[in-house]
Amino acid sequence: MLRNIEKKKLFISGKWQESRDSYELKSPYNDEVIATIPLSTPREVEEALDSAKKGALTIKSMTSLERSEILENVSLLFKKRSEEAAVILAKECAKPLKAARAEIARTIETYKFAAEEAKRINGETIPMDAAKNGKDRFAYTVREPLGIIAAITPFNFPFNLVAHKLGPAIAAGNSVVLKPANQTPLSALLTAEIFEEAGLPANVLNVVTGKGSVIGDLLIKDKRVKMVTFTGSLEVGLGIKEKAGLKKVTLELGSNSAVIVDSTENLDSVVNRCVEGAYSFAGQVCISVQRIYVKDELYDQFINKFIEKTKQLIVGDPMSEDTDLSAMIHHNEAKRVENWLLEAAQSGAVIAYGGKRDKAILDPTVITGGSSKLSISCQEAFAPIVNILPYKTLDEAIDFVNDSNYGLQAGVYTTSVQKAFDAVNRIEVGGVMINDIPTYRVDQMPYGGVKNSGTGREGIKYSVEEMTELKLVTFKL
Repeated sequence: MLRNIEKKKLFISGKWQESRDSYELKSPYNDEVIATIPLSTPREVEEALDSAKKGALTIKSMTSLERSEILENVSLLFKKRSEEAAVILAKECAKPLKAARAEIARTIETYKFAAEEAKRINGETIPMDAAKNGKDRFAYTVREPLGIIAAITPFNFPFNLVAHKLGPAIAAGNSVVLKPANQTPLSALLTAEIFEEAGLPANVLNVVTGKGSVIGDLLIKDKRVKMVTFTGSLEVGLGIKEKAGLKKVTLELGSNSAVIVDSTENLDSVVNRCVEGAYSFAGQVCISVQRIYVKDELYDQFINKFIEKTKQLIVGDPMSEDTDLSAMIHHNEAKRVENWLLEAAQSGAVIAYGGKRDKAILDPTVITGGSSKLSISCQEAFAPIVNILPYKTLDEAIDFVNDSNYGLQAGVYTTSVQKAFDAVNRIEVGGVMINDIPTYRVDQMPYGGVKNSGTGREGIKYSVEEMTELKLVTFKL
């Protein structure tokens, strides 16, 4: 378990080393200092890249079985240290223990998927004689690792989103330089410790912590880096895209995910899921339910049930077993959303429940009558708020969902198969969840969005494809 204040080190070249400067990591919930974190310098980033260059040669020469066994070991070690990992989440990002344990369970599963996928990386034979000049030729494809991958990860799922980058990268035979979010370095450093114990060769994984302004550009622009995989904000993602040049880039960005409630045989069940999707981890989830469009004849009943369920949520200390949601990641983030709520109220929207802030804690909030042009609706809130509006026809609801610069995932509740397929065909997102919320995700499915929600797909198999290069081989017989 964490001591009150730990002095952490960087993980470079398979060794733990101190940095010249450091910063104090504070709990978002109570501002207590929980660790001292090294601030990487350009020199240390250069060391990490030199190390990763050596590591890329090492892991490329390993068999798929050897890589699979390391990832299997990682999964097992996470299982052994799951409670320690959950406590780290509660401390560094104020994730309630219930949610923290759920993330660690997914992390264990994600590395397990990666271990299995390491054995399934293959190409295909090409029917060359299907072309006039292809007679007497045999061809096949193989997938080869890219080399060095720069992984830049966010604060909200600091174990599992790291797993979605490290797992497929190592399964495919790449080395990685990992830069975690400033607020959640402890999870990344524990992950490095587990990989070290699992038998990953030195140099394959390097972890540098500190300011994105110092580390980010060095990783993104360096010619040795063959791919950048990033999860985070639209603004940072656009900057990465501009600076990365011709190297591969996967961007998992934001959303303001919507749910359509058209018809259901169990409204209570739908309400419970929507409340869960709106307020899990204080709404700091890329696919958090931010907009709900309810058929007009169900609207009043839905609102009443939704508010009643929301009132039952327990807000408080993330270390308490009963807590449902706790502090947002920073006071400034809670203030930002508080200002958005003020804007909404001044524009005629109704704060039907919640809306109060205490430092970094924002109460779960229900808004009704909010215009689609309000910040609270058209931008990514990343907070425990939801805007609920009625609609008359499914066409109108689909237009509401599509009236967004984002398109990650959406949910549609309907008892009509015809309406379900109609919605699937017309909603502009990367994933449509029929009879569930957009917050639904399991770790082997393809995950990613359209519009400003990013480019590329995660999910272990799909990430492996992103993190490898296809090579064609032909023989003239």
